[in-house]
Amino acid sequence: MPTIILTGGGTAGHVFGNIALLDKLRTYFDRIIYIGSENGVERDIVSKYHDVEYLPVRSVKLIRKFTFKNFTIPFVLMKSYFQCKKIIKEKKPNVIFSKGGYVSIPVVWAGSNLKVPVISHESDLSLGLANRITKNRVKVICTTFKQTAENLKNGVYVGSPTRIKLLHGNKDFAKQFNIGNKKVLIVMGGSQGSQVINQTVWNNLDFLTKHFFVFHITGKNKKNDKVKNANYVQVEYTDKVEDFLSISDFAITRGGSNAIFEFLTLKIPMLIIPLSKKISRGDQIQNAKYFEKEGFALTLEEENLSNENFKQKIEELISKKDNIKRNMEKLPQKDSLSEIFNIIKQNTKN
Repeated sequence: MPTIILTGGGTAGHVFGNIALLDKLRTYFDRIIYIGSENGVERDIVSKYHDVEYLPVRSVKLIRKFTFKNFTIPFVLMKSYFQCKKIIKEKKPNVIFSKGGYVSIPVVWAGSNLKVPVISHESDLSLGLANRITKNRVKVICTTFKQTAENLKNGVYVGSPTRIKLLHGNKDFAKQFNIGNKKVLIVMGGSQGSQVINQTVWNNLDFLTKHFFVFHITGKNKKNDKVKNANYVQVEYTDKVEDFLSISDFAITRGGSNAIFEFLTLKIPMLIIPLSKKISRGDQIQNAKYFEKEGFALTLEEENLSNENFKQKIEELISKKDNIKRNMEKLPQKDSLSEIFNIIKQNTKN
């Protein structure tokens, strides 16, 4: 049986697409290797899967403002490229699958130069930096959004690879809380948490808890133990997010593609507060605007975020809940995991 190398990192979104594929990959590949950064979030996530061999390499991220650290990028990339080349020569993979993120660039370069077929996946409406840099070195770019694939010569629309476990949360989880007849709101600010969203929730907690029982996933080291309310529970991080989602009626989220497609799959109306363009390439804003245009969500950009605007959007979300859910129901369902897996198999070198 063949060997596959997976790569992707920087945020959890670049990792979970790979994790979602593992059950299918195990049926075809007898060896699964993950190349990631030395200290990135991907190392913590992948370490829980003991049949996946994790190999760390040097990596460096572009900082989207002037800093002398950016001048080190070419040198670190070159070192990482030779590390990846050595690994690929030694492990002899039959195919490489990349979910993007800065750590994937040297893996794709090295694999391509060594004639190993490479497949990538782009989660966002527009290509991320890593996929823009490597797009001509991959056989196929699988895309979450249909229009993304239409603008690529090697693009194939497959949808979002949602983790199967998210569809099987334990509703009995709710019994430990005194939720009563309240609707449940889940707040998720991305894998690292969002201080902007966290503070907005804390500032408006009395308002929110009049309408909802609130579960708030703050991000590691961002929990505020001074904030207390009988209808409010906060946790820094959970491995059982599917249990929270199984009882959620509404969501507040960043605009990361994986998260918003998970809410879409579960038919949970959402308010998206995308990451500001001041500190990002604007991909979350694009994702959010697309979702609002399709009627799947409401959007409130950070530049317009105030307590008053926030409250108005929450009330609008409540009033438009039924329309949003109807729009979500109309979306054709794709078996994204099977489509990606089949593309990987078709391009695996014997």
